[in-house]
Formats: sequence, structure tokens, C-alpha cells
Amino acid sequence: MTEALHRQDPYLRQCEATVVAAGPEGIVLDRSVFYPMGGGQAGDAGELRLADGRVLRIADTRKSRAPGTGPDDALHLPVPDDQPLAAALRAGDAVSAAIDWERRHRHMRLHTATHLLCALVPHPVDGCSITATYARMDFATVEPLDREALESGLARLVAGAHPVQADWITDEALAAQPELVRTMSVQPPVGHGRVRLLRIDGIDLQPCGGTHVANTAEVGALRIVRIEKKSARTRRVVLEFA
Repeated sequence: MTEALHRQDPYLRQCEATVVAAGPEGIVLDRSVFYPMGGGQAGDAGELRLADGRVLRIADTRKSRAPGTGPDDALHLPVPDDQPLAAALRAGDAVSAAIDWERRHRHMRLHTATHLLCALVPHPVDGCSITATYARMDFATVEPLDREALESGLARLVAGAHPVQADWITDEALAAQPELVRTMSVQPPVGHGRVRLLRIDGIDLQPCGGTHVANTAEVGALRIVRIEKKSARTRRVVLEFA
């Protein structure tokens, strides 16, 4: 199983690692700072520096679906031009893994912003996407949403400089508190003994395995690009940096 270092410290930008497997489908490391796409958040990009100094560019990171893999096993996908270099890797090769920090930090800021939005919209989430340029959330409601009220609410929560922390809860404790789960389309990864919670004291508490900033002030200025009626019972909110 890959040791997912981003769970311990989302600010960690690089690490030393060993290749576990490499092939056309991607590269698996024994430990990694790369976040694999999941829970609505885009995967990380970056590079793997080989022992001889050559650099393998990573375009994206996805969760491995191969039989026998664990929940944190990640496939590091090389850019097409670097496929020959990726094909030359062998299990046991040492690499230095480094993420595209600017891209990751934007993911962290926007992902934290979606939790603030959840605190302002008291309806279940029916879809979410977090990229480096925008975040969107679909809320299961027939009620119209007020753009100005949401923008001012987000600004207030960001300015409040609230600490953002990760806690853990057992599968059994989560099952006893189903109200913690806000998402309808994506369920928490239970079955491994415990589930990670994202906590913004007095604002939001829900299962989430993504990466976030340590304080809401770090999110920065936001604007709501649009609010649209996705379906008869769903309203979509799209955020981006102001």
C-alpha cells in the first residue's frame, strides 16, 4: 500500500520514494505526496526525479483500480512525451517525487471554500468538482440561492480566520452519526476501520479525504461565477478566485 503523505501533511511538497510498479497504466510508489483524484478533487501533477538526474513529468494522479491494491495506492500518470522514460522504470528504483505546488495550493484553497459553502447552504450535496481554477457544488434543493448573500457569507467566513483541522472517526461512530455525511453522490471510504473528518470549528464537520488549508484566511477572496438550475431539484454553484 502506498503511504499517502498528503493525509499527514498537505503542505509537504516532495519526498523520497521507491518505485513499486511501473507500466503503461502508470507508476506506483511506496510513498507519495501526490493526491490521487477523488472526492471531487482533481489529482496532482508534478515530477519524479530519477537517481541519474533525469526528470519524469507527471500529468495527473489517479487511484489504482488493480486487484489487490489498497485505498491509497496511486497511479502517477506521465505526460505522453515522457512515456519512454516511464517504461524504463523498474521496481526498486529510487525517485524524488515533487508536486506542482501552485496547482496543489489552489486545490487546497478551493476545497476548503467548498466546506464554507456547505455551511451556508443547508442542503445535501449532489455533486462536486474542485480544480485549480474553479470549484462547483450541486445542492439538492428546489429553493433559489441568493448569490450576493452567499458571496458575503463566504467573505465573512474567510475573514474570520478559522482553524481547519483533520480528525478521525471510526466506521462505527460514523454509522451512528449519519447526519455528518453531506454528500449524496460520493460516500465516505468506510471499511478500513476509520474515516477522516474535516473540522472547521463551529462552521463545518464532515467526512473528507481531500487536501485543505490550515486556516480559512488562506482561502483568499472568492466570487460566485454563477448559480444555475441544473435540474428540477438541483442548484449548481460555481466558485472561483476573485
